Amino acid sequence: MQKITPFLWFDGKAEEAANFYTSVFKNSKVLGINRYSEGAPMPKGSVMTAQFVLDGQEFVALNGGPEYTFSPAISFVVNCESQEEVDHFWEKLTAGGKEIQCGWLQDKYGVSWQIVPTVLLTLVNDPDPERARKAMTAMLQMKKIDIAALQRAVDSA
Repeated sequence: MQKITPFLWFDGKAEEAANFYTSVFKNSKVLGINRYSEGAPMPKGSVMTAQFVLDGQEFVALNGGPEYTFSPAISFVVNCESQEEVDHFWEKLTAGGKEIQCGWLQDKYGVSWQIVPTVLLTLVNDPDPERARKAMTAMLQMKKIDIAALQRAVDSA
């Protein structure tokens, strides 16, 4: 059992979200579904929680009602080794959601994600300040991060 587990509050879509997320990430699965019992704040038999794993990270999704919603103040970072990986997660997680800036997106459930190529940190922390500045300037103009465009910007320094 991991020490810290993200616990996500949904308004009736916990099981749907768990199934969606496990379809997007490799090495993922729904671990279990718990249902509300008689006398609970939601209808008896409806999904209370869905436990799932995304590429080794455990999560719990709760159907808690409309009282709380997601905010970009908390997001999940997906570190990607290639443009192909960036493209995969961007396409899947923006479907029904919205693109934001600098590799950020909000999925159809309102959960915020950062789809980040691992090379980005290397480029924006380049020891040459001009190359680092060009990488940062290029990244700030993007929604989905384009590794080749970042590299072209850095190489033009």
